[in-house]
Amino acid sequence: MPTLQLKLAPPQPADRLAALAGRLTDLSTRILGKRREVTAVVVEELWPGRWFIGGRQVTDATALLVIRVTQGTNSAEEKQAFVEAAYEALSQELGPLHEASYVVVQEVPAGDWGYGGRTQAQRKAIAVIPA
Repeated sequence: MPTLQLKLAPPQPADRLAALAGRLTDLSTRILGKRREVTAVVVEELWPGRWFIGGRQVTDATALLVIRVTQGTNSAEEKQAFVEAAYEALSQELGPLHEASYVVVQEVPAGDWGYGGRTQAQRKAIAVIPA
């Protein structure tokens, strides 16, 4: 049940955003083994003059992607593969990215988040209790 938050500049056409959301969902499913049906992608577009690197306004395509996953559910190799593939997907969709564009895999303890009113820890505990 990952959530992906993508901040990007400059703003993009709606069809490009939809393509990006689809590609990022595919990557989280294929590389990290996450369930597509509960994967959320939120895109925030920043207008020119709202992104700075090294104290200077950025004019190149720039992105910050943060994906939150449950702590301990992915190996270091899977996370590295996701960072590489997500950066490549962003570059393909947005054009050459400023070098200081980031992909972050953030692990969150199972008891600290969830969906549908249940934490991930609760979902795991229910799954292991015999019926």
